[in-house]
Amino acid sequence: MIFVNVILPVLLIFLSGYIIQRIYKLDLKPISTVAIYILSPALVFRTFYTTPLDVQLFYIVVISLLLLFGLIILTVITAKCFRYDKEQESALMLSTAFMNSGNYGAPIILFAFGPVGFSYAVSIMVFHSIIMSIFGVYFASRGQNGARLAIKTVLQMPSNYAVIVAVLLQKWGIIVPENFYQAIDMVAQAAIPIVMIILGMQLANVSTHQLEWKGLSLATVIRLIASPIIAYFICLWFPLDPILQKVLITLAAMPSAATTTMYAIQFNTKPQFVSSSTLITTLISFVTLTCLLNFLQ
Repeated sequence: MIFVNVILPVLLIFLSGYIIQRIYKLDLKPISTVAIYILSPALVFRTFYTTPLDVQLFYIVVISLLLLFGLIILTVITAKCFRYDKEQESALMLSTAFMNSGNYGAPIILFAFGPVGFSYAVSIMVFHSIIMSIFGVYFASRGQNGARLAIKTVLQMPSNYAVIVAVLLQKWGIIVPENFYQAIDMVAQAAIPIVMIILGMQLANVSTHQLEWKGLSLATVIRLIASPIIAYFICLWFPLDPILQKVLITLAAMPSAATTTMYAIQFNTKPQFVSSSTLITTLISFVTLTCLLNFLQ
C-alpha cells in the first residue's frame, strides 16, 4: 500500500518534531537560522560538488525554472484577482511557488522510485533550495522590507555561494582534502532530518482557530493540483528519462516547502499563514500524493 510504504515513514519524522515542540515549546528562530546558514549550504555544496554536470541536470534546471515562473505568474494573477496587498501576495507566493522537495519529497521519492529516483530527487532538491534561497528569500523579505533590502538579503545567503564554489571546483578538477570533505558531508547529512523535525515543530505552533481559509484554499489548489499539472505539460517538451519525468511531476505535487516557513519566521512575513499553509497542504497531500503515485506506478 502506497500510504503505509511511502508516506507513513516520512510522517513519523514530522511527528517526532511535533511532539517535542508540544512538550518543550522551543524557540524555532535560532534552530531555523542554523538550518539556513550552516546545514543547507553544506548540503548544496556536497551535491553540486559530486553530481555530474550532464544533460539531465540541465533539463532539471530548465524545467524547475519554467515551473517556478509558471507558478509565480499564476500566484500573482490570483493575488490581483483577490486584491491582496504586497505582504499577502508574498505570503501566498511562499505557500505556492516553492514545494517541499527536500525534507518531504526526497524521502517519498526514495520509497516510491528507489535509488535511481532518489539520486534525481537529491539534485532537484538542491536546485530547488537554491531557487528558494534566491526567490524565496526575496519574497519573504519583500513582504516587510521592500525589494531593495530583499535583494540585499538574497546576496547574503551562503547557499548561493556554496553552489558557485562547488561547480567551479568540479569543473576545474580541484579535489577537496578528504578530512575537510568528511566534515562537510557530516553537516550535509544532518540537513534533511533537521529540517523535517523543524517542520513538525512549526506545525505544532499552528493555531487552528486563526486559519485564513480563503487564502489557504487558494494555496492548496495551486500547490497540490495546478503545480503537478503544469509540471506534466512542461515535461512533455523534453526528452526525459521516464523515471526523471515521474520524479519531477511527483515533486511538483509536494506540499508547501518547510524552508519557506523558516523564511517567513526569519523575516516576519505572515508566518502564521505560511506555516498554516504548510500544515494544510501537508495533511491533504497524504491523499493527493497517494492518488498521484498510484497513477504513476
